[in-house]
Amino acid sequence: MSMPAGKTLSKLSLSLLLLLGLATISAAWGFQLIGGYVPCKLCLEQRVPYYVGLPLAALALVLALADRVPALVGLLLAAVAVAFAYGSGLGIYQAGAEWGFWPGPSDCGGGTAAPTSAENLLSALSTTRVVSCTEASWRLFGLSFAGWNAVASAALAALALVALVARRRKQA
Repeated sequence: MSMPAGKTLSKLSLSLLLLLGLATISAAWGFQLIGGYVPCKLCLEQRVPYYVGLPLAALALVLALADRVPALVGLLLAAVAVAFAYGSGLGIYQAGAEWGFWPGPSDCGGGTAAPTSAENLLSALSTTRVVSCTEASWRLFGLSFAGWNAVASAALAALALVALVARRRKQA
């Protein structure tokens, strides 16, 4: 028995969303842990949509594959789309601040660990560089980490919307 086209497109979109989302957040962690790029406060905030959206997308895919609770699948897909749209907005905001289009947050910095002892405090103060949200530490084709996150998050939001629309068309 073949699966209706709308459900197939929905499940394919969800699967692709999960793969691309996991690749993106893994790359962010890889640049931090392997590449040594210290994320700023806003960079860390841009990861939250992945931590929220990917588990919701996985749950939606499990429910869709089991053909269970279609209304919940639709709500989950809408929540995933909103989460990644928010993430894209954060990326656009930070990338614009990096390019000087508008001011960045005044409290942005951090991303470093606290000293482990009082003896290390003075040496940590002299060697610690506060990471700014308004300075791009890396660019590829003109886009910084924040710019690429805006693109990736927008693509993930679009995939969630494709899955949602495909499901709704099939149900109608």
